[in-house]
Amino acid sequence: MSTQPEQILEDNLVKQLGLLGYGIVTIKDEQGLLKNLQAQLEKHNGIKLSDKEFAQVLNKLNKGNVFERAKILRDKVLYIKDNGDAGYLELLNMEHWCQNQFQVTRQVTMEGSYKNRYDVTLLINGLPLVQIELKRRGLELKEAFNQTSRYQRHSYTSSHGLFQYIQLFVISNGVNTKYYANNRHQSFKQTFYWSDAENKTVRQLEQFANVFLEPCHISKMITKYIVLHESDKVLMVLRPYQYYATEAIIERVKNSTKNGYIWHTTGSGKTLTSFKASQILVGLPQVHKVVFVVDRKDLDYQTTKEYNAFAEGSIDGTDDTKTLVAQLTGSYKTADGKLKSTKLVVTTLQKLNSAISKSQFLARMEKLKDQKLVFIFDECHRSQFGDTHNRIKAFFNNVQLFGFTGTPIFADNAVKNALGKRTTKELFDECLHKYVITDAIRDENVLRFSVEYVGRYKQKEGSATALDIKVEDIDVPELMESPDRLEKITDYIIANHDRKTHRREFTAMFCTSSVDALIKYYDLFKKKKLAGEHNLRIATIFSYGVNEDDKDANGYFPENTMMEGDIPPYGSHSREKLDEYIEDYNRMYGCKYSTKDNESFYNYYKDISKRVKNREVDILLVVNMFLTGFDSKYLNTLFVDKNLKYHGLIQAYSRTNRILNEQKSQGNIVCFRNLKEATDKAITLFSNKEAIEVIIMKPYEDYVSKFNEAVNKLYSITPTINDVDELPSEEEELEFVKAFRELMRLKNILTTFADFSFDNLEMEEQEFEDYKSKYLDIHDKVKSNTAKEKVSILDDVDFELELIHRDEINVAYILRLLAKLKGGTKAQKERYKKEIADLLSGEVQLRSKKELIEKFINENLPFIEDDDEIGDAFEAFLDEEKAKALVQLCEEEKLSPDKLNAIISDYLFTERPPLPDDIVAMLEVKPKILERKTIVERVTGKIVKFVETFINGMGEVSEVKV
Repeated sequence: MSTQPEQILEDNLVKQLGLLGYGIVTIKDEQGLLKNLQAQLEKHNGIKLSDKEFAQVLNKLNKGNVFERAKILRDKVLYIKDNGDAGYLELLNMEHWCQNQFQVTRQVTMEGSYKNRYDVTLLINGLPLVQIELKRRGLELKEAFNQTSRYQRHSYTSSHGLFQYIQLFVISNGVNTKYYANNRHQSFKQTFYWSDAENKTVRQLEQFANVFLEPCHISKMITKYIVLHESDKVLMVLRPYQYYATEAIIERVKNSTKNGYIWHTTGSGKTLTSFKASQILVGLPQVHKVVFVVDRKDLDYQTTKEYNAFAEGSIDGTDDTKTLVAQLTGSYKTADGKLKSTKLVVTTLQKLNSAISKSQFLARMEKLKDQKLVFIFDECHRSQFGDTHNRIKAFFNNVQLFGFTGTPIFADNAVKNALGKRTTKELFDECLHKYVITDAIRDENVLRFSVEYVGRYKQKEGSATALDIKVEDIDVPELMESPDRLEKITDYIIANHDRKTHRREFTAMFCTSSVDALIKYYDLFKKKKLAGEHNLRIATIFSYGVNEDDKDANGYFPENTMMEGDIPPYGSHSREKLDEYIEDYNRMYGCKYSTKDNESFYNYYKDISKRVKNREVDILLVVNMFLTGFDSKYLNTLFVDKNLKYHGLIQAYSRTNRILNEQKSQGNIVCFRNLKEATDKAITLFSNKEAIEVIIMKPYEDYVSKFNEAVNKLYSITPTINDVDELPSEEEELEFVKAFRELMRLKNILTTFADFSFDNLEMEEQEFEDYKSKYLDIHDKVKSNTAKEKVSILDDVDFELELIHRDEINVAYILRLLAKLKGGTKAQKERYKKEIADLLSGEVQLRSKKELIEKFINENLPFIEDDDEIGDAFEAFLDEEKAKALVQLCEEEKLSPDKLNAIISDYLFTERPPLPDDIVAMLEVKPKILERKTIVERVTGKIVKFVETFINGMGEVSEVKV
């Protein structure tokens, strides 16, 4: 047999878990699950529950969503005993995590919207806390991920909703195994391999089960290393390197007085790691305070916000040194006037320095000298190269210092100061855990970089020098800031921005060498926008007034000192310009910011950060600001006209490589200076020489070759378009889907290169679009079958439709083409007709509307005389067709119109299909039990189709003009 059947994989796993200490139990359905839960809770708590008492417990358990139930799990349940006394039931032993009851069961069947049978479930104290979904060897791991996502939608919420208590999912095909927290909002890209302390991944299911599913370890992961993110209301679980780093710090504090540092590459989640380490440290009885120290005032606010997102109210930012001293030495007043004390403090290096050096604070600070304090320094390479580090060590007698950095200071990249060249190791002792960029790329925790170097400067014949020089390395202000060069770069960015950002699905940043250069660039973008040459939303912020090139670019970015109350220094010309640019911003977004008062400018800083993250800004122009410490998953492109090196270069590049989804395949770096040698040196310093090929993507020509190879593979399955319709079985359809999906992935990468053209490929663009249409036909066929029991091997395939989804291609876009169609020449009309036909069959978001739009074209368009009326005419047509469709649906299925409208409104608001009970409630004729499932599935499918056809993906159709 070429592949191991899923059943054998499951049998072996359950047997292995039994040997690890799990009790193997048979539970067929919810009734069995409830009976076992009662028995396990009684055993864990050493009590006996009556049926009445257990009913109370079940009622308390069946409340809230996954996030709210995760909180219930970590608390005790109050119930009233039969004798009237209050009883408290522990669901999970959080402190002594090994002292829980561990069981494994399989094939539990639950029925929600549809009936589902789950593979392997790990029960802790009777609650299903870990769900394992298996696929046979050879199948894609993503299929198991999609299956758990479907269960989340269809059946985990059914009845008592006990499967909403799942904390962790594990997916495996035997060869590859990953885990992730129960968070419906994450994509497959946000699932993790486990690894050992040296970052060697554990992929085989048998090995994974031995180390990760071992009862004590899985219980520790759930009780200690799952974080409840308060602001997003989701569960997060630490990745292995975060786990090992936290464990190393805890071990160091428990058993030594030594310091240490954590080297985790930029973008790997150091804030979450530091939070979890801090959270556990404050629980140690020997620790008096944990102080998290940042060196930039904006990060004081930012880190406080992030920490409180992980645990609401866990810390209060220290607004001034007086507040810091109060937090460190006793209680302090909060903003609402209440007295509060805290063991976890976030502050800046500057305020900490003031607290231990200024005379007015020394008397209060003296009593801390012998207390056990733990200091954790964020990005320690920026915060520790001065005498403050020594002052802290000299003042406190019982402290331990831990630093986090993505780019440590070594002898090669150390900057000389009054104390000489100081490395991270000299300041913090040994590295406790290392996770470099090559590890992160291998584990798919960050993306690779696609680096392009644009612009060469040729020396004119007869120039004054006869030396053999690299003319592309010329770096003098007269050349680098010449109007001709700056304009060419501006034109290049305008021409290529949409290509780099996948038609603005993502955003970009442009870093310049100085404020003066930034001003010139901004004015060029503004002039060209007024001339109608682009419609990009450009914004900027800067605070460094010295107009000089940052030649060292070593990571010490002086701009990043932004906090409420700060007005940064800049020259009068710079300030006037920035006020002008802020006025542009105010007009664009309806704001009222300025540099005229401290609070307004700080709010501008925060607002611009938020809008970049929300994709409301297309290009952010900066000098140094936002090149470190700024995280946005939707930022995918960095344009660079600035000298960078070592950790400054890696930090800047790393703004672009956060993992998001399939469409974001790499971080794009476009250099308008020759940074090739600097890039290679930086990568070598922070990983190794061989890492360059891992971190930097291959050139355009290599992806052309890969695409052409993939074309030949597709042709071997379906030589022509028509052959797709003749595929004899679903097995061949599956092969076609995989082959074409690989083409889409490669095209997704290719389109970001400036050189991209179908002329280089062995498939014409029209042929690609035709195959894409057939690919979507198969997707639509599978989608129509999802309301039935498992009938297709294609059910679990991820079609990765986001690779071909374009937000701007909606009905309004089609109507604009129709307006052009009516007024164009004969040749233009033919071109627009073809474009419309291709879009209707090839765009995901238009296929459900194809019949509707074609009817409008055939029956209404010929009678519209004024092209500007097309939008209004279509809106009237849409309202009429929508009303007809609602009446037809109600008549066909005998539904209550009022209840149907209410259900559609709820569906649009929650983005979740209606529940079966809601469907039954609006049926005018109640179905028999045996008929109910079929009717509910059919009606649900029709409602979803109605919403996709008449509501989603329309755009502003009434505003369509020629």
